[in-house]
Amino acid sequence: MLTKRKKLNAIKETQKHENDTGSAQAQVSILSRRIDELTKHLKDNAKDNASRRGLLKMVSRRRKLLDFLSKNDEKSYNSVVKKLGLKK
Repeated sequence: MLTKRKKLNAIKETQKHENDTGSAQAQVSILSRRIDELTKHLKDNAKDNASRRGLLKMVSRRRKLLDFLSKNDEKSYNSVVKKLGLKK
């Protein structure tokens, strides 16, 4: 589970301004942290198919947000991908 502190740190990495919590960049950052946590869980609990389905939904949502960023703001897309270590 993503704690409040981890979530705030994820937002701080990519936020546009001080009060930014809902931009596409911040959402991608939060989703990436949640995906990492759930991936660790699934390594220990391989038969947890409900969590696996949730993971696939999160990956899909992150992909859609990244596609949105790449179409509308190439500069921020590149910075988010670089900061989070995601592949292009």
